[in-house]
Amino acid sequence: MKKTATPISLAGSQLGEVRHVCAFFHSDEEEYRVLLPFIRDGFRCGDKAVHVVNPNQRPNHLQRLAEGGIDPATAEQSGQLEIRINTDTYLRDGRFDQDRMLAAFEQMSSSSTTGGFPLSRICCRMDWAVEDRSHIDDLVEFESRVNNVWRRHDDAVICTYQLGKFGGDTVIDIMRTHPMIIIGGLLHRNPFYVPPEEFLREVRQRRAMRSSSSSAA
Repeated sequence: MKKTATPISLAGSQLGEVRHVCAFFHSDEEEYRVLLPFIRDGFRCGDKAVHVVNPNQRPNHLQRLAEGGIDPATAEQSGQLEIRINTDTYLRDGRFDQDRMLAAFEQMSSSSTTGGFPLSRICCRMDWAVEDRSHIDDLVEFESRVNNVWRRHDDAVICTYQLGKFGGDTVIDIMRTHPMIIIGGLLHRNPFYVPPEEFLREVRQRRAMRSSSSSAA
């Protein structure tokens, strides 16, 4: 249940009650430089950390956490740190199911996790979507729909995108589905955000137009 949210420090500013963030980075170095203080602060506050990483990223991720002053082995053993692989999380059975993922994120929320953690701080690496371009439309629609989940919770959710891997049209749509944005290493309220009700109507109109064009061809 949403309650009065204590601000969270992130990328040179503070997250208030709106906590669904897209973060655009040029490199792993930039990503860890910006996010490690936020992650470290979460451990200090006793929050649950859920990190969804690339398939081969786990060893390096653990090393980065250790270099940032976090004991990942102890945190995993206590249940405070949970590391998931993004392809297993988003593409179970080899396909992306929006409804299944909405339920999965509901389960990641602090109101659903065990252990008495006050909040969940969730960081998701989104590289999995570029492996098959057919995932992009579903991803964009999902990123809009999941705002309805985070309206009910105080948890912070950071979706990280490497700019060199995503096309310009996709980046624009991703920006439009997140009320908060990190760009240039700094957190901003996103002036390009479009609420789900409006954005989803637009996406479905696009699909109908593409379908009509294909049929005419």
